[in-house]
Amino acid sequence: MLILAAAAWGAAACSPPLPPADAGFVAKWTATHYALARAERLSPPVAARVSAYAAVALYEGWAAFSDSLVSLSGQLNGLDSLPRPALGQRFDPALVGMEAQTVVLGELYKEGFASTDIAIAALHDSLLAVRADQGVPEDVQNRSREYGRRLGEAIIAWSQQDGFAGRSQAYQTRTGDHEWVPTATEAQYRSQMLSGDRDFVGLDNPTAAARPGVISDRSVAVDRPKRPGNTTNPGINLTVALEPQWGQLRPFALRSADSCAPPAPIQFSREKGSAFYQEALAVVEARRDLTPEQRAIAYFWADNPGESGTPAGHWMSVISQLADQRGLSPERTVELYALTSIAVADAFVQCWRVKYRYNLLRPVTYIQRYIDPTWQPLLLTPPFPSYTAGHSTQSGAAGEVLTALLGDSTAYTDATHVNLGHPPKPLASFRAAAAEAAMSRLYGGIHYPADNEQGARAGRCVGQSVLTRVHTRRSD
Repeated sequence: MLILAAAAWGAAACSPPLPPADAGFVAKWTATHYALARAERLSPPVAARVSAYAAVALYEGWAAFSDSLVSLSGQLNGLDSLPRPALGQRFDPALVGMEAQTVVLGELYKEGFASTDIAIAALHDSLLAVRADQGVPEDVQNRSREYGRRLGEAIIAWSQQDGFAGRSQAYQTRTGDHEWVPTATEAQYRSQMLSGDRDFVGLDNPTAAARPGVISDRSVAVDRPKRPGNTTNPGINLTVALEPQWGQLRPFALRSADSCAPPAPIQFSREKGSAFYQEALAVVEARRDLTPEQRAIAYFWADNPGESGTPAGHWMSVISQLADQRGLSPERTVELYALTSIAVADAFVQCWRVKYRYNLLRPVTYIQRYIDPTWQPLLLTPPFPSYTAGHSTQSGAAGEVLTALLGDSTAYTDATHVNLGHPPKPLASFRAAAAEAAMSRLYGGIHYPADNEQGARAGRCVGQSVLTRVHTRRSD
């Protein structure tokens, strides 16, 4: 790659150097992912997958012309090769990455709201205009965009082999005292789905898909319907199992979804004094004794779909803030974005394999059956099994990657949820943030302590595994 980059740039050595692009050129994409996941009401696993493929596209646009970054081709599962730029030609890495990212997002959101297409196109066009205004010649623009398009198409072809399209097997309800059952009511579902984007909510139509005979000017303008039969951007129905086949998807970097597997959950028991009963009792006591600070922590890390960019989007938001706060270079920013999003996406695959293997009931179910029938959690319980905790797992993975790249004691301020009324939150380190995210699920009443502890441990393992298998620097 070093020889290729030198050759590609060497022929243009006598030409004026291209103007540098700042990290904001990259951070705008991470911020956009958060906004799109929120608007589209993506589930956490789906949001993580979209972000990872988009991050790889953006990364490869810069890596193809870097003296320090190396391609992820040949390192990620199933990504055997990628197109290479023509020798002896000048390219703008910023525009290559921009175009590749646009192609990937256009495909992954092809069944999304019309407003999503508009948002992607608007960012693309504004960044293109910036580079033109900064003096990137038109021939370089065109050449860079064409190469970026080929990169994006190759990454889309790779994504189509990960099992996402074939995950439609229905969830079979299991019987037994320890088995998970959906806990959200229809009223909770409707309140979660209503927003300024949409005034219609139906249990049988969570994405407000357009239907013959019910289309009106208002439905198009307010409900912003998606096409019927949506498979790439499914809406969330809190009353049924969410993505029960997700654990069958191909991981990005893990050798298999069974990597970093935690031990089996604590043996189920209804008996007072048993280890499992004590787990549930710990949830009851935590909910009863919540301090104002713990309540704020639970809400800060809630990251509910539709209300936020999901837990995966939260860490992408952190990266965009870090790029701005620390003045990171574009290369460093795309590296953070790619490695973190890959680790988060793999954490969801690993965690969902575990969740539906053990199918453990949620605390609200156990507590209302065996301890207190009137008990309610602070947060709305998500529609999937309890063990292990998804937020704990993916935060543990993100924390390990960011710690490895930016340092063990890196303090930072997280302003992700200012728009939801949460003030900017100072955090001592990425690992401290991951630990707090895990504890937030106990404070929220939606996970047993062991869910969080084992999820965090598995997440750290996922992050370390990604760092071991995926090398972004020539010195690695």
